[in-house]
Amino acid sequence: MSQLPQIRIPATYMRGGTSKGVFFRLSDLPEVAQVAGEARDRLLMRVIGSPDPYQKQIDGMGGATSSTSKTVIVSRSERPDHDVDYLFGQVSIDKAFVDWSGNCGNLSAAVGPFAIGNGLVDPARIPANGEVEVRIWQANIGKTIVSRVPIRDGQVQETGDFELDGVTFPAAEVPVAFKDPADGEGAIFPTGNLVDDLEVPADVVKGGTLKATLINAGIPTVFVNAAELGYTGTELQEAINGDADALAMFETIRAHGAVKMGLITDVGEAATRQHTPKVAFVAPPSDYVASSGKRVEAGEIDLVVRALSMGKLHHAMMGTAAVAIASAAAIEGTLVNLAAGGGKRSAVTFGHPSGTLRVGAEASLVEGRWVIDEAVMSRSARVLMEGWVRVPGDTL
Repeated sequence: MSQLPQIRIPATYMRGGTSKGVFFRLSDLPEVAQVAGEARDRLLMRVIGSPDPYQKQIDGMGGATSSTSKTVIVSRSERPDHDVDYLFGQVSIDKAFVDWSGNCGNLSAAVGPFAIGNGLVDPARIPANGEVEVRIWQANIGKTIVSRVPIRDGQVQETGDFELDGVTFPAAEVPVAFKDPADGEGAIFPTGNLVDDLEVPADVVKGGTLKATLINAGIPTVFVNAAELGYTGTELQEAINGDADALAMFETIRAHGAVKMGLITDVGEAATRQHTPKVAFVAPPSDYVASSGKRVEAGEIDLVVRALSMGKLHHAMMGTAAVAIASAAAIEGTLVNLAAGGGKRSAVTFGHPSGTLRVGAEASLVEGRWVIDEAVMSRSARVLMEGWVRVPGDTL
């Protein structure tokens, strides 16, 4: 058994939106982990505490949920008009892999504050008081994110009165704009349709087909109608996560949606691509009680949405899925738009398990293809701990 001393690596533990993750400057990583590959993946898994067959991540920084099993690598950008490059790694909890296939919208809100606090943004651009616009290159999907970070006395302002359902305490508001958020060079609608008949095994979904909007904005997402699956869209985590058959059904829908979207060629590949696509179910607005005990009234929202991440119903809403919701809602005829009542709209407020969220998007039809110019939402972020993480010396 190895008795090598532990490696010590500078790191920051941050909350961004309704997620938490371990943030690194690229230059602080061991040289072998400064490039993509097995060494980097092994390092990040060991930092988080994966793979863990107990699914607790006790021996690492992860929190045993998809929202807290996350890593971020940030570096000064050499791209014109960008401050930093941001790479996101979703670490599997019980399996030995890091999924690099998509972004994390929640942690996107923490990248600007982290970059400023770690000297990656030109100090001359940081006012004594006010806000600084941080232009971020999202390396997973090759897109630009613009974050407006509040500044007080020359430092990132983290405290404030902005409240975000799914986060217990208020903090400073960080508006985040996702520019042209389609993944890479892909079309917003990979199949060319606003609504598809998605074929799935008949023993999973009665009749073997269900209506689906397959959209690639923020993160590839498969939207289906809650009613077709026997749900209301107001379910909380325990109603789904405690039902093994329900989880298996949603994973099957997700896998077949991934094939339909061209993300994989065979449903069996979905097991090693857990981060994307997401699967979500929508319904018209309805009264319900959120997980905090807060009552959400139908009149306060445009629709209800529930989304799964890494095989489990999310406790609130993934930031990238919120971008997908905003984008789909902005285009007349999608299932999301129809659940919200149809018609042209540039913003929606939707209900999720922890409460509500307002998101906006501007859509344009260009030469017969839909384009999302930008999607905008507000988040908050703050440093929870900073210093060094340690991993056993035989990790690399």
